[in-house]
Amino acid sequence: MSSDVECVWPLAAVLGEGPVWSPGDSTLWFVDIKGSRIHAFSESTGETRSFVTPESAAFVFHDSRGGMVCGLRSGLYRFEPSSGRFDAILKVDTTQPANRLNDGYVDTRGRLWFGTMDDEERAPTGVLYRFAGNRLDTMDTGYVITNGPAMCPDGRILYHVDTQGKCLYAFDIDGQGVLSGKRRFVTWAEPDVYPDGPAVDSAGNVWVAMFGGWGVRCYSPQGELLRVIDVPVAQCTKAAFGGADLRTLYITTASVGLTPAQRLQQPLAGGLFRTRIEIAGLAPHEFAGPP
Repeated sequence: MSSDVECVWPLAAVLGEGPVWSPGDSTLWFVDIKGSRIHAFSESTGETRSFVTPESAAFVFHDSRGGMVCGLRSGLYRFEPSSGRFDAILKVDTTQPANRLNDGYVDTRGRLWFGTMDDEERAPTGVLYRFAGNRLDTMDTGYVITNGPAMCPDGRILYHVDTQGKCLYAFDIDGQGVLSGKRRFVTWAEPDVYPDGPAVDSAGNVWVAMFGGWGVRCYSPQGELLRVIDVPVAQCTKAAFGGADLRTLYITTASVGLTPAQRLQQPLAGGLFRTRIEIAGLAPHEFAGPP
């Protein structure tokens, strides 16, 4: 196990997810999906803040006009941390009441990409969406559990995870955000190990958190396994690059579904972890949505 991985917040999240770095205040934001919380960890002071969400939380990003945009179970909302207020922007998957929003990503143009999934993890009703200019577009379908997406440094490849299918897909993407050339980038066959959220560093390597896999795996732009970061928690959900040099890798984890014996073996399950890495990540982008 990597000795340089530390738990900076043993908050025991039910389903920690969606870490995103805020360079302006050196803060790592993330959510607890099943715990219906948005969390913030200050790297400089160690201060922590938590906000109760009116529905299960999916992701949160800074808005270029102030405040934040977040995904909740039913759709997109504006979130104001100073007041804790949530205002609806758009309902999603209204014809699929069993669906909920899951992971998300903001690209260099401020477009919001996110997925939906069957909350019972049974039906392939999940959709990959793009939200830009007050318009919601369906980009891909047929997922039970969506995760990601993420993009390579030049913005020409989009990665998206089919968690239940144990596959990371790559798509070509043009300047207008149109996807093509869907192909398998990495697949996994280990029992009870599933790819979760992806992130891409400045060299184009893809970091995938492994749910049930006790860590995070780094793959080259050609899909070759380069490195494994071991974490003392089985259910790792997503990594994000933070710190002033974007070389601190933050990792969210989950405690959902663990037996009493497993909880004793994993007392830090659901905690927020971090470690230092050699290659810097990509700077996060702010959402540029409708007024």
